[in-house]
Amino acid sequence: MKNEQILAARRRTVKELAAAGIQLTDAEQANVEVADFGLGELELQGLEIITYVNTDRYCAKELVLFPRQTCPEHLHPPVGDEPGKMETFHCRAGIVYLYVQGKATPAIAGQVPSGSEAHYTVFHEVALRPGEQYTIMPGIKHWFQAGDAGAIVSEFSSLSRDELDVFTDPRIARMANL
Repeated sequence: MKNEQILAARRRTVKELAAAGIQLTDAEQANVEVADFGLGELELQGLEIITYVNTDRYCAKELVLFPRQTCPEHLHPPVGDEPGKMETFHCRAGIVYLYVQGKATPAIAGQVPSGSEAHYTVFHEVALRPGEQYTIMPGIKHWFQAGDAGAIVSEFSSLSRDELDVFTDPRIARMANL
């Protein structure tokens, strides 16, 4: 991604958070992570992340999704003797459609990104509205997508090692370069 795209996405993220009553410090604003997963389709498959804390005991983040933006299917694998990341999503604004392993929902509300259909394999839908939450256990494949108005999700988890996430789509580079 080009630097201008990253800066524009950061500004938009800060604006969306402020509209939801979530204020960021100047340092947090400057450190908003803009992830396009190396696909070059930020508006379609991407995610904006603010990490407040990430220690060996716990992690807290805000996940901002623009309208219909999708975080691609992935899982958090075991690392050494640890089972992998366990995370709780708490919806703050908008609606987020979360898909996890389990019995497929017959007609999902989400839209699998065009051209990436082969890389989305789990379709048990959990729709989260403001105030609702769901915990994803370690090693569970999942993906999520904002509704038509976008979404803000607070994530509370064990240690986050994003660089070790396992994506279903082999084209993805989690820590893609500019």
